[in-house]
Amino acid sequence: MSLELPGWSHAYSGKVRDLYIEAGVPALDRAERVLMVASDRVSAFDHVLSPGIPGKGELLTTLSLWWFDQLTGVPNHLIADHELRGDTVQGLIPDAVAGRAMLARTLDMFPVECVVRGYLTGSGWLEYQESQTVCGIALPAGLRDGDRLPQPIYTPAWKAPMGEHDENISFDRTVELVGAEIATALRALSLDIFSRASAIAEARGVILADTKFEFGANREDGVITLADEVLTSDSSRYWDAHAYASGNRTESFDKQIVRNWLSANWSKTGTPPELPPEIVERTAARYRELIERLTGR
Repeated sequence: MSLELPGWSHAYSGKVRDLYIEAGVPALDRAERVLMVASDRVSAFDHVLSPGIPGKGELLTTLSLWWFDQLTGVPNHLIADHELRGDTVQGLIPDAVAGRAMLARTLDMFPVECVVRGYLTGSGWLEYQESQTVCGIALPAGLRDGDRLPQPIYTPAWKAPMGEHDENISFDRTVELVGAEIATALRALSLDIFSRASAIAEARGVILADTKFEFGANREDGVITLADEVLTSDSSRYWDAHAYASGNRTESFDKQIVRNWLSANWSKTGTPPELPPEIVERTAARYRELIERLTGR
């Protein structure tokens, strides 16, 4: 549900985020900047679930902003959320969404989700058991669920329009979508950011198992720019390093609790059931713990 925000008009809603453009701008593709608001909605298996996770929007925004700060040298879409008007510094983010909104420049987004996997798990593990591949990439024999891969692999997906399912694609298909130069740059950037983020997380006792990035081209100079959320609990799979070393490969800091409960209580057809209060609170607690572990706050 969109909000009435002074000076802003609702332009688009995704599964979790709502985008607003400045009042008077006719459309998103004409806007120079956009207000990205993270809601408390939670999604799994391409469905938005009920109820949401209290405080989730603020937690996701906090983590994204922290990671953008860590990734020095990587162009990102953030712009100043305040400006000088006369002698007064004026904040540009409405009070109603303070703490869960980012002000960003609009980009020409690439229709590719740049997925990087450092560990064998999830849908990758299911495919590996059948073919010893993940997204068509051959892997060594004898790997187990949760094993670290010999090296991180890049497994892009086509970013489907709202209401459709994202689709894993080959690197050759990304070349068809965005051209060889951009496709190669997206792969290199994704693997580099994943490597840097993994080292930062591991120093804090957290394993980054996999994640997805989104990029767009700066409309002024064409520079490839990191956009949307980055390395959050929604876009990434994090594990507790101590628990992992002890043999427990299920201690995740993301919405895996939600996925597990849904898998056990829903056939994945029709409307998903409402999440129990215990699942909601456990998920919120894991989101909070991840931020504390990574940022020390």
